[in-house]
Amino acid sequence: MIKLAFWGRCSTEDRQDPEASRAWQYSRAEQLVTPRGGVIVAEYFDIDKSRSIPPARRPQASLLLAELANPHRAFDAVVVGEPQRAFYGNQFGNTFPLFEHYNVPLWVPEVNGPIDPANEAHDMIMSTFGSISKGERSRIKTRVRATMAALAQTSNRHIGGRPPYGYRLADAGPHPNPSKAADGKRLHVLEIDPYTAEVVQRIFAEFLAGKGFFAIAEGLTADGILSPSAYDRARNRHRCGLAWSKSAVRVIVNNPRYTGRQVWNKQRKREVLIDVHDVTLGHETKLVWNTPDQWVWSNDIVNPPIIDEETFKAAQKLLAARGHGPARHKPHRARHLYMLRGILHCGICHRKMEGSWNNGAPYYRCRFPEEYALANKITHPRNVYLRESVLLPRLDRWLGRYFAPHRRADTIAAIAAAQGGGASEDPGTALARQTIDECDRKLARYRAALDALDEGTDPAMIAGWITQVQQQRTAAQAQLRPAQSQEHLTEADIAALIEEMADYTQALATADPAHKADLYGKLGLQLTYHPEQQKVRAEAHLDPAPYGEMVGVRGGT
Repeated sequence: MIKLAFWGRCSTEDRQDPEASRAWQYSRAEQLVTPRGGVIVAEYFDIDKSRSIPPARRPQASLLLAELANPHRAFDAVVVGEPQRAFYGNQFGNTFPLFEHYNVPLWVPEVNGPIDPANEAHDMIMSTFGSISKGERSRIKTRVRATMAALAQTSNRHIGGRPPYGYRLADAGPHPNPSKAADGKRLHVLEIDPYTAEVVQRIFAEFLAGKGFFAIAEGLTADGILSPSAYDRARNRHRCGLAWSKSAVRVIVNNPRYTGRQVWNKQRKREVLIDVHDVTLGHETKLVWNTPDQWVWSNDIVNPPIIDEETFKAAQKLLAARGHGPARHKPHRARHLYMLRGILHCGICHRKMEGSWNNGAPYYRCRFPEEYALANKITHPRNVYLRESVLLPRLDRWLGRYFAPHRRADTIAAIAAAQGGGASEDPGTALARQTIDECDRKLARYRAALDALDEGTDPAMIAGWITQVQQQRTAAQAQLRPAQSQEHLTEADIAALIEEMADYTQALATADPAHKADLYGKLGLQLTYHPEQQKVRAEAHLDPAPYGEMVGVRGGT
């Protein structure tokens, strides 16, 4: 019996159901290995990961590659359901040497078995499939972009994204694609929102009258007019919605869609190398602004206009005179690591504090008065700053206290409970394990009978028994698979890891910054900085009953 690990992947680009995609890939792999005595005993399946991402950067694929080096791994070979799903471009050439180094065969349906490293035809076939996969993705991108450009130029269909402030979506009938229409999908167009359209007209009128962005935001907030994030909370839960910001006013003045024309391709996704010194890491996608000459405009006015074209052109001339405009986007600065990104909040306005790199060190700041109108009577310093190095030692000591000897048992129990490790195995999973064990015992007896074939014994009958038991085992393995993907550490495992850490505070202090940031996120940390007290409230939402404590800091301004 050959024990194999199944390797698959499914992205959302083709809008496939992940379970259905996994099922047909798994079925192809199983049809390849079962007639040759192969049994799939492990599974590594990535969901929502593009084929362009190298295997080393896919969560499940990276686990598989790491397991190749384990001499006690549960499998002897690996099988893929379709090579285009596993490899893209030159990924096969960068990945297969690992299988060859650790002597782990890689089975592929297209070569009807394991890949032979010495076979030039096998290498050519796999390289071809990588090129086909890359070409297929490129063709999809080209077709989608061409279709979007054509729709923007010739139709009034809403082609995606949230409607601009001042408009709302209106039903425009069933989808023109019959299959999508049968699923209940509808077309949408933009129609004027009576409440917000008047606000847009007011913004343009006040801007042309000489008011600045901040003065307009102050006036709107003072009159009790809801900001875009407050008016549409469902799409803006990540924003505070307390007041109008000058950036919201600037975006409205810059938006040409208020003239009733469809405009597309203001931004594009650009793929850049993660590391120019190691191209095997692949690319990452960044959103960049296109210049106005690259925008795609509709040939005619296709939506009800809120302002006329003359008003919009006059606003753009005034913007250019003030040094603003759609083509003057600031270039992105070098990326820095902020270990508390997304978990540190301002205790006054409750917004997330943004990272700021000053004098070679990471800071966190909140500039609410610089961005938002103050007519809501919030008393807020002009700038709230906190240096990362001031907070981290105190935060690490606070976390280390929960691994102290007198608290260790409670902490281990909380971690186990948070991951479900204390839950007992459900009856269905237990029955599946029993079935697999019983099938393994039967298969061992049947194969022993074949090896010691006595006179008068029918080998075809024993082969039939083996096939029947293998089918039972496969069905039980499929039932057990979801439970295997959710295996957790026991309290003993957690205790062993804690013992290895020795000095917990020192281990946190010297940990890799990227790993440390990931740890803070997995612990469910929520930090709130109160500048008037120079204290940070730290909460770890690890268990169902969160706890918190105030940690004093110095250095905030």
